[in-house]
Amino acid sequence: MTEHTADLATEAFVAHRNLLFTVAYEMLGSAADAEDVLQETWLRWVKVDLEQVDDQRAYLVRITTRQALNRLRTMKRRREAYVGQWLPEPLITAPDVAEDVELAESMSMAMMLVLESLSPTERAVFVLREVFEVEYDEIAEAVGKSPDAVRQIAYRARRHVGARRPRRAASPREARAALESFRRAIETGNPQDLLDVLAPDVVLLSDGGGVKRAALHPVVGAEKIVRFWLGGSAKVEETIAWEPAVVNGGPALAVYLGGELDGVMAVRVEDARISGLYFVRNPEKLTHLTSETPLTLR
Repeated sequence: MTEHTADLATEAFVAHRNLLFTVAYEMLGSAADAEDVLQETWLRWVKVDLEQVDDQRAYLVRITTRQALNRLRTMKRRREAYVGQWLPEPLITAPDVAEDVELAESMSMAMMLVLESLSPTERAVFVLREVFEVEYDEIAEAVGKSPDAVRQIAYRARRHVGARRPRRAASPREARAALESFRRAIETGNPQDLLDVLAPDVVLLSDGGGVKRAALHPVVGAEKIVRFWLGGSAKVEETIAWEPAVVNGGPALAVYLGGELDGVMAVRVEDARISGLYFVRNPEKLTHLTSETPLTLR
């Protein structure tokens, strides 16, 4: 590869890097693995004859999808041995992500968990088609299926996701209001205030990765969650602080113990009450929370 060709390859990769990361993260739910996929994509991209590439963006997305799909199949096996509940790796996102309704919904913890229930190929097809609006022919190239097969996979994935996605996504304002009420109730330790902001059938999922204390199974129901949360907080000797954050395109809380980041609490809000709580404490999943991660659908 000549120096000029290398410069062109680098320019194209950098121009689409945020998109490629977003594709990989949507497929994997892990920023660390998404970064590894981008490295693998780069190593393959620099070996491509650019004169034979009509659409550099599409070609890069195709390479990224193939690498992510390979990694996703390996991760599925790895997650079967995971200790306790598995939650996606949270990302600090810019306010413009929250304003992009499609991107924010696709990045939310609730939707990422729905995507976890798809097979690797179904997830790749769904993400490329429904989130990034990639044409069926391009998806077929990326996943190694015929366009007709991809259409069938997309149909099954849409039905599966449609049956499991949140009933009605709350507006950012509603979500922020519910989260602020939750934060105040946690700080005061008032059980009734907590019950008032939680939906009766609310579900708490906590991910400690076998390293930090967390519920090994979902905690279901407002009263059980209040007892679990207040009982656990009473045992903590360090000072607990709750700071507002924007995580995966939605309002969240960063939790600090003794001044050190201990976890991130994301929520799902429906009808002005919290119906889902997603608490990530696994230290390995908190490494990308020092700065905003740029994401894009384009």
